[in-house]
Amino acid sequence: MAAKKLRRARLSQELCERLSRHQITTCQDFLCLSLLELMKVTGQSYYDVQKLLCRVSRACAPKMQTAYEMKLRKSVSPSSAFLSTTLHSLDKVLHGGVPCGSLTEITSPPGCGKTQFCIMASVLATLPVSMGGLDGAVIYVDTESAFSAERLIEIAGNRFPTYFDSDEKLFCMTRSIHLYRELTCGSVLKRIMSLEEEIISKKVKLIIIDSVASVVRKEFDTKLQGNLAERSNFLARGASVLKYLAEEFSIPVILTNQITTSLSNGPAIQADLVSPADDLSLSEGASGSGKRESGCVTAALGNTWSHSVNTRLILQYHDLPTRQLLVAKSPVAPFSAFFYTIEKSGLVLQGKVEWFWQHCSYGIGFFRRNIPIYH
Repeated sequence: MAAKKLRRARLSQELCERLSRHQITTCQDFLCLSLLELMKVTGQSYYDVQKLLCRVSRACAPKMQTAYEMKLRKSVSPSSAFLSTTLHSLDKVLHGGVPCGSLTEITSPPGCGKTQFCIMASVLATLPVSMGGLDGAVIYVDTESAFSAERLIEIAGNRFPTYFDSDEKLFCMTRSIHLYRELTCGSVLKRIMSLEEEIISKKVKLIIIDSVASVVRKEFDTKLQGNLAERSNFLARGASVLKYLAEEFSIPVILTNQITTSLSNGPAIQADLVSPADDLSLSEGASGSGKRESGCVTAALGNTWSHSVNTRLILQYHDLPTRQLLVAKSPVAPFSAFFYTIEKSGLVLQGKVEWFWQHCSYGIGFFRRNIPIYH
């Protein structure tokens, strides 16, 4: 909430412009200054500055609400609480789809369909509410140069052929998706910090960052002293602002993550969440000391980041061309798994299978093969 822009704290435009000249643009910037500093930059008296502090504090303080009020708000407008994925079994498990007001992470090895899911979600967010969409614009931050406008149009035309029945409708949809290519941690964070005004001016209903891990893993070598702390600080700041934007404007935020391998001494762990072309199974390895090493494949960015996301969906390889989608972490859904393929229309479910998962750190989750229980 401290990331809220001062313009939205009901300060006069003249005062906001004056503060902006001193790089004071958010409630946090304002509240971090002393009374004497505020008197100097605002030109106001001690008494008036105290009133300003109270006004800004009230504007950014989280509002108390009861569980009944939360339930009532969602029941009055259930379509605004979720973005439907149009994968009906998945939507049913998630009680409606990708939740608004929180962070949803998509994790997978390369080639499983993270970007395909994001492009499909971009199309869905622009649809009318009557079709399960959010009738708004999309901000898409691409850190891997993986976004394809041609693929966007292909998914829209094949998934909703009766709605996108003309070039005009397709072009209208593409104009609602605002793409930013940010290739460094600094530019990504700067973009995130500037999103509030864009959400208001462009009527944005969905934010996508594809992917967070790409820039973080390029810039921070955690083996070097101090880098782990810097990386954690960057991730915490970014997640904090994104959570504020999601909650303040009641919109879904979708983030993609990569996978990493984890080595440890002990019993062998089968790490099979990998591309068939890049077999990273480490269960048979041995260390230089002759000790047996075991390994697993898990979501990148560590435990702190995993606690920042509210919902985690895992995409993994199965028998080509079939893949699996796992609901690994959700405040409303049980652990579930689905088979899917990637078609011209995007992701298409091929049936559901529930899994029995033992010895799993829920939500952080090691990716392991277990025995499926079919129903």
